[in-house]
Amino acid sequence: MSEVRSYRLRVAEVVPETADACSLVFDSPGLDYKPGQFLTLRIPSDRCGSVARCYSLSSSPHVDSSLKVTVKRTADGYGSNWICDSVSAGDELESLAPAGIFTPSSLDSKLLLFAAGSGITPVMSIVKSVLAAGSGRVVLVYANRDEQSVIFATELAALMAEHPTRLTVIHWLESVQGLPSAPTLSALARPYAAYEAFICGPAPFMAAVRTALSDLGVPRERVHIERFKSLGANPFEQAVVAESASARVASVKVTLDGAEHRFDWPADTKLLDLLLARGLDAPYSCREGACSACACRLVAGEVKMLNNDVLDDEDLDDGIRLACQSLPVTDDVEISYE
Repeated sequence: MSEVRSYRLRVAEVVPETADACSLVFDSPGLDYKPGQFLTLRIPSDRCGSVARCYSLSSSPHVDSSLKVTVKRTADGYGSNWICDSVSAGDELESLAPAGIFTPSSLDSKLLLFAAGSGITPVMSIVKSVLAAGSGRVVLVYANRDEQSVIFATELAALMAEHPTRLTVIHWLESVQGLPSAPTLSALARPYAAYEAFICGPAPFMAAVRTALSDLGVPRERVHIERFKSLGANPFEQAVVAESASARVASVKVTLDGAEHRFDWPADTKLLDLLLARGLDAPYSCREGACSACACRLVAGEVKMLNNDVLDDEDLDDGIRLACQSLPVTDDVEISYE
């Protein structure tokens, strides 16, 4: 059985952002994280005890002394409505460690960021980090329904005033310009087609941005996408490593944090469960293929994923796999987290 690493976070402040969004500021627990990562929070439920939901960090590890997540209500969002209605300063929430791969490899790079609605949350973390701790230039295209829906409007304006040569923010308001389309987004992105691109927002918006960047010839490896799906299982519960004596055993070589490891890999055991049981600090969050926190690269061999709600065909073609859903197909497999 692999141990679940969780933390108790005390809410220091609840900050209203817009009419339907708020931020939770937590007393600093000393957790390390990267710009663009998220927290998985345990949300109480009358039906099943608790559910888990992922919320991006809008704070920056290079600027802010406290962790902060920003949450926007959705019509049927059990977790988002509970947070906006019920959480107060002094409350404690249980959280998994910060996770996710929606983070720039260098804060000195030129970045083209696309956000819509609450998709600004991880993007804001990246913006603040680049401006405070890097030398890169940032162009942000930010779409919302109307002016009142713009989260972090005041903070973004202040950052533009402070960094006029390094930060450009292009606001797109549906109430004024209509829904953004691939051709209009392509026109906005064209001057910055050589930049590294990050996309977060509702699925139709992200699809339009993907098409726009593809039309401009932006290589897939320079496009990073953040996707979330409501979790059905509960990653706060202990995960059992099922190692049957009769299971076929493969061999796996894993490169993680610069070190190489080799293990026997029972064919009925998921890769993430194996690594955690062997004492490796492998990244993860949902454990059910609904986020990309456990994403790794298949270097050699073949694996089968039991579930995949976040990786598209291009990701799979690039060798990206979800460790929490992967079983060995070939006798020898090589995986890298680098």
